[in-house]
Amino acid sequence: MSHEFINFEAIDRQTWQQLRHSGQPPLTQKELDSIKSLNDNIDIQDVIDVYLPLVSLIQIYKNAQENLSFAKGIFLQRHPKKRPFIIGISGSVAVGKSTTSRLLQLLLARTFRDSQVEMVTTDGFLYPNKTLVERNLLDKKGFPESYNMELLINFLDSMKNGQEMAIPVYSHEIYDIIPDKKQTISAPDFLIVEGINVFQNQQNHRLYMNDYYDFSIYIDAEVAQIETWYLERFQALLRLAKKDERNYYHSLTKVSFEEALKVAKNIWKTINLLNLKNYIEPTRNRAELILHKSQSHKIDKIYLKK
Repeated sequence: MSHEFINFEAIDRQTWQQLRHSGQPPLTQKELDSIKSLNDNIDIQDVIDVYLPLVSLIQIYKNAQENLSFAKGIFLQRHPKKRPFIIGISGSVAVGKSTTSRLLQLLLARTFRDSQVEMVTTDGFLYPNKTLVERNLLDKKGFPESYNMELLINFLDSMKNGQEMAIPVYSHEIYDIIPDKKQTISAPDFLIVEGINVFQNQQNHRLYMNDYYDFSIYIDAEVAQIETWYLERFQALLRLAKKDERNYYHSLTKVSFEEALKVAKNIWKTINLLNLKNYIEPTRNRAELILHKSQSHKIDKIYLKK
């Protein structure tokens, strides 16, 4: 095992798939297709082999969290408050975080039938483009300083205390926060928080984001592979933007495909790759579980914290 995974148990896919409880996956291939991202190849077999054992593991952590909360309540002679089980999901741009998050949301809702399962993406905590322009940060969008980390911490804190909160909503079509639109999250049973920065800490602050998660996942892959997925996704977004003039990528449909691809490669190299190397990948070991992907988005290795 490499030095980077020193505190993790390495489990190959074959071993991992035997750890699940028997039973049929609670969704169809059609439903799976409706929640997966543009170029993410995932099938029912992946759900059976990888995600059903993952749901069983989350059940173990949830039971442990409830037992600890109950025991602390007895110790403090207080009735424990109902609070959500919070799952953080991180990884590079284009690695498949959204698909994993939406799939997990669906599987948890169908496994825990009476539970409310909410999902938020940290894109909603990016400063609006207007603010980024004022602060000369538009080229650093996605870097730690482009997020309102205080608002994100406040949100996690409100959730931990069983409160309700309305948070901003981000649109990939307009590449900005949607003005006057909010997503209200009110005391769910499960909360999935997905984004490149979910394990990052507020700068110059003593609060740790990780302290708010009951379970955490990092989605990993080789850098060259992620770049390929990023460029594939870019091409898919270009196709979608062709007919939509409000789409952020629409202007790139007016230039040659070669020129558009050159722009994408430059964005990858100067923004996404730098962000991955300097800020995202260094937080990988903060996760409880690392899902490693090989080609065509297939998970081949799982690393579980010892």
